[in-house]
Amino acid sequence: MVTVSTIPSTTEIPRDGSELKVYLQQLAERIINGYRIDREEAIALTTIEGQENILLLCEAADRIRQACCGNTVDLCSIINIKSGNCSENCNFCSQSVYHPGQDSPIYGMKSREEIVESAKAAAAAGAKRFCLVSQGRGLKYNSPKSKEFEEILETVREIRENAGIKPCCALGELTLEQAEALKEAGVTRYNHNLEASEDFYPNIVTTHTWQDRVETVKNLKAAGIQACTGGIIGMGESWGDRIDLALSLRELEVESVPINLLNPREGTPLGHVPKLDPFTALQAIAIFRFILPRQILRYAGGREAIMGEMQNMGLKAGINAMLIGHYLTTLGQPAEQDRAMLASLGLSGGEAPIPGEYQSPQET
Repeated sequence: MVTVSTIPSTTEIPRDGSELKVYLQQLAERIINGYRIDREEAIALTTIEGQENILLLCEAADRIRQACCGNTVDLCSIINIKSGNCSENCNFCSQSVYHPGQDSPIYGMKSREEIVESAKAAAAAGAKRFCLVSQGRGLKYNSPKSKEFEEILETVREIRENAGIKPCCALGELTLEQAEALKEAGVTRYNHNLEASEDFYPNIVTTHTWQDRVETVKNLKAAGIQACTGGIIGMGESWGDRIDLALSLRELEVESVPINLLNPREGTPLGHVPKLDPFTALQAIAIFRFILPRQILRYAGGREAIMGEMQNMGLKAGINAMLIGHYLTTLGQPAEQDRAMLASLGLSGGEAPIPGEYQSPQET
């Protein structure tokens, strides 16, 4: 057995499988006990090669997940309340007016009744949260004459009172005052992804800045709303970009981190990008868990398309949350299939603890 004193420095990853396993498990234990790895250490984890060694990394990440978050997998569902003709030019998205994807739906705001009925259906399927998602740069830029925000607030109140599920929102950029109004209406978590590292961001969006998105996350936190903030893996970014994104999320102290795996959409500028290798996705997920040991790490868009029959492996690589049901412009697998997958792994669907909430059985 390799003792702590003989383990190489954290930027020198062992190549021998048995030594690598000990190294990763001991690094995981340090993280469980409060250690925060730095950028250089995280970059070193990206040099791990070969499927067997990546699975060792996943095993260590799963140990961190179990110790810091427990075995409850956070289940949520989303609805696209307004789709298409988006003014932003995000290269991955088929809703942009700059590059509408094939068969991407276009419609205005759905009725309150339709949204509430969808919320009730999500609750019946096992979701604990239901997120209202709208295209566009954000409510911050709505006309003063627009009644859209007031209608959303009323819809949130009705979901909270009558649908048996917690309402969340993803409505783009917000002012602090708008965030406070959502909090008063019953929103406790808001999705606003950084999408990529600050350096890589201009390669995928130019109609607004990375800092614009950070500002909204700060407004959410100031209003007392949990930030559901993550990004997309597989857009052509480097490993360094992925690490920088995770470190930015740690610095912002976000509670929930959606990890989207790019499912290239025909008609978009990223439609030609080769699909991510599932083991590369697993490695990214595991490293995110090493950097973000107590955050909720959420399987989001692309998990079915990219992971296929390997979806369950993500749940043994650090993931402790899932979107269930359909996505914004693509279909997801049936919720009962997701519940069966969780049961097969000894996991349960519910609400995962946010950072600082979980107490292991040994602590209680």
